[in-house]
Amino acid sequence: MVKTGLYAEIIVDLAVRKTDHVFHYAVPQEFEDVLQIGSRVLVPFRERQLAGYVVGFGLPESQVHIREIAGILDEEPVFSLELLELARWMSESYLCSTAEALQRIISPRLQVKSGREVRRIIPALAGEELEQIVASMSRAPRQAAVLRAAMASPGLSVKELAATAETTSKTVKLLVDKGYLAAVKKTASQDTSGYDGPQFAAGYGALQLNADQTTALEQIEAALKNGKFNTFLLHGVTGSGKTEVYLRAIAAALQEGRQAVALVPEIALTPQMIELFQARFGSLVAVLHSGLAGTARYQAWRRVKSGEAPVVLGTRSAVFAPMPRPGLFIIDEEHESTYKQDDHLRYHAREVALKRAQQSGSVVILGSATPSLESYLRAGKGGLYHLLELPARIGNHPLPPVQVVDMREEIRRGNRGIFSLSLIEAISRRLERHEQVILFLNRRGYANFVVCRECGLVLKCPSCDISLTYHLDGRLRCHYCNYSITLPTLCPKCSSKNIRHFGVGTQKVEEEARRLFPQAKILRMDSDTTSRRGSHERIINSFRDGHTDILIGTQMIAKGLDLPKVTLVGVINADTTLHMPDFRAAERTFQLLTQVAGRAGRGSLAGEVQVQTYTPEHYSIIAAAAHDYESFYRSEAPVRRALGYPPFNHLARLLLTYADEEILTKGALLAKELLEKIVTSCNHPIEVLGPAPAPLSRIKGQFRWQLVLKGPHRNTLKDVLKESLIILDKERPAFKPSVHVDINPQGMS
Repeated sequence: MVKTGLYAEIIVDLAVRKTDHVFHYAVPQEFEDVLQIGSRVLVPFRERQLAGYVVGFGLPESQVHIREIAGILDEEPVFSLELLELARWMSESYLCSTAEALQRIISPRLQVKSGREVRRIIPALAGEELEQIVASMSRAPRQAAVLRAAMASPGLSVKELAATAETTSKTVKLLVDKGYLAAVKKTASQDTSGYDGPQFAAGYGALQLNADQTTALEQIEAALKNGKFNTFLLHGVTGSGKTEVYLRAIAAALQEGRQAVALVPEIALTPQMIELFQARFGSLVAVLHSGLAGTARYQAWRRVKSGEAPVVLGTRSAVFAPMPRPGLFIIDEEHESTYKQDDHLRYHAREVALKRAQQSGSVVILGSATPSLESYLRAGKGGLYHLLELPARIGNHPLPPVQVVDMREEIRRGNRGIFSLSLIEAISRRLERHEQVILFLNRRGYANFVVCRECGLVLKCPSCDISLTYHLDGRLRCHYCNYSITLPTLCPKCSSKNIRHFGVGTQKVEEEARRLFPQAKILRMDSDTTSRRGSHERIINSFRDGHTDILIGTQMIAKGLDLPKVTLVGVINADTTLHMPDFRAAERTFQLLTQVAGRAGRGSLAGEVQVQTYTPEHYSIIAAAAHDYESFYRSEAPVRRALGYPPFNHLARLLLTYADEEILTKGALLAKELLEKIVTSCNHPIEVLGPAPAPLSRIKGQFRWQLVLKGPHRNTLKDVLKESLIILDKERPAFKPSVHVDINPQGMS
C-alpha cells in the first residue's frame, strides 16, 4: 500500500468514550515495508504502551513532538478498509469509540496471544465416512461426541477437543490411534483447514423445490447476479423449507465468486446447521461462535480472511467475518432478540449485516416464520425490503392443531398444579406410543408479574400499558416511567383474594414431570444446564437419537430445530412472556408460541400443541393458535402506533450504574434534567421517560437506574444523547455513575 509520508495515523485503544482522536506516530525504518492500514501496533502513550490501529498515513498538521511506533503486534493487517468503514459507522450509530468497534470486529484475533507449536486434531476421513462411523457408535457415546466435535470444529488441540466433547484426552488419542482423527503440528498463527470433505456438492440429491421455494430462489439469484445491494424478507411458516433456499442461495453466491455468511440466533442450533452446511459445502465452511475455544475460533477467522472458507456459519458475532468479497448475508430467525448485543457495545447484527451489504453490494436474506414488526413493516408496499412468501410446509404436511387450555378453569376444577389435566393425558398417550414430547417455559427470573387466578387480570401501568413488576418491598413498579403502587390484597376487577405474583421456572417443571411420569427419560435445556462447552449438542443429540422422551426447556428449544419424532409440544404458561414488563411482550409471546408449536409434527407422524394460559382471549395467543401472522400484525400494529413504540417510533436507553443507590438516584435525576433541557432548547419531539430502577435493579453490587427516550427519528435521539454524554463527562467527578447507551434496545433488563 502506498504511503503518503513516514507518519502513521493511529487510533489508540483507550478505555474511554470520547470522540475518536487520530494520533500521528513516526514509522521506524524497519517497519516501513510491512506497516499497512489495518495493522495493529504498540505505541507509547503518556507513561504507558498501548495497542493502536493504523487507519492511514500522512503528515501531522503542526510541528509537534512525534513519538515512534514501538512495535507491530500482528504479522499482517487485522482489518480491511471495508471493516474500518464499518467500525466508523458503528462508532457513530451506537455512540462508542472506533477502537471499541474494531475490538469487537477482530475479537477472534485478539484471543490468540502466542505462536507456540501445538498438536491440532482434524478428521482423517471424509465427512460421510465419519458420519457412518458415528452412527455405529451407539455403545461408545463419548467417542461419537469427539468425532462430532472434530467435524464441527476441526483444528482444536487435544485438550480443547476433549473439553468440547465433555470427555478426556485419552478418548481423543484413542480415536487418533484408530485412524479416525489425525494430529498435525501447527502454530497458533497458522491455518488448519481441517475437514477433508467435498469442496462443493453440486448435486442436491432427492430434494426438490416446490413452486414457492423456486419463485423465492429465482428472485434471490437474480439479485446476486445483479451485484447490487438488495434485501429480502423470506416469510415462511415453520417447516416450509427456508433452509434449503438459504443453501441454494449460498451456492449461487459462490458461483458468482462471492462469499456468504449465515447467522443463527442460538449456539444450540449450530450443530444441526453444521451438518447441513458441511454436507453441501464440505471444507468451504467455517464456523464462528463464542462457544468455540479461542484458538479454534481464530483459525476459522483466518480461513475466512484468506478466502479458503467462503461459507461462514455462526451466531451474532459472525456478522463481522473478514470476508474478502462478501456477497450474501443470511439472518435466520431474524426476529430474535439474541441478535442484539445486550452489554458493552450494544450493536444489532441485523443492522450490521445491512450496512456491510450496502458497502459491498451484497444481498441480505432475513428469514422467519414470525418476522419482527420492524422488518414486516419495511416489506410492505413500497417498502425497503422485498417480501418472499413460503405459506406451506414441505410436502404439504399440515401445521399442528393448537389447543388453548384455560388455566382459570383448571383452578375452578380444583387443579392447582403446573400441568393441566388434558396435558397430563396427552403426555401419557405419547409416552405409551414411544413418541417424544417438548415442554416449553420461557421464564426469566426477574420478570414476576401479578395476576388474579380467578379472572385473569394482570396489573399494568396506566401510562405505559406495561405489566407492573413485583419487588421484594411489596410494591409494584413500572420500569419505564416509575409509576408504582402497593401490592393489593384483593383483585381490583373481581375482588378475589387469589391475586399474587406469579413465576414458575423450568426446574420446577422438571421436578413435577419426574413426579408425574417416573418412567420417562427427561432432560432439561436452559442456561443452567448448557453452561459447559458442548452441552447444547449433547442434549440435542440425546433427544434426536431417541434416548430422551421429554425435553423441557426455554426459548433455546423453541426455534429452528428439526426433530421429526416430536408429536406433542406443551407450553406450560404462555403468560410468562405475555405479561413481561416490555412493550414487545405480545410480539414475543406470539413468536415463541408459533415457533415452539412448529417443532411438532415435522416428520411422518401428526403433531399436536397445547398452550396453557390464564389469558386465552389475548390476540397474540389466538393468532398463534391459528398460525396466523397477518392477524397478529393487524392487532399489534395499531397498539404500537397509538403508544408511540417501535416500529413507528425509536427508543434510546440510558442505563446508569453505581454502588451507592443514593448517589445513583441523584445522578439519574441530574441526567433527566439535562436531557429535558436539551430536548426543550432544540425543540425536538422527544419524550423522556423515567428515571426508574432497571428491572434488574442491582447486579454485582451495582445499582441500576435507567432513562428511556422516545422519538420519531433515530438520528435525533442519538444527537441528544451524544450532547448529554459530553456534558455529563464535564460534570465529573461530581457526576459519578457509569453511563451505558443502548439505541433501540430489545429489552429493558
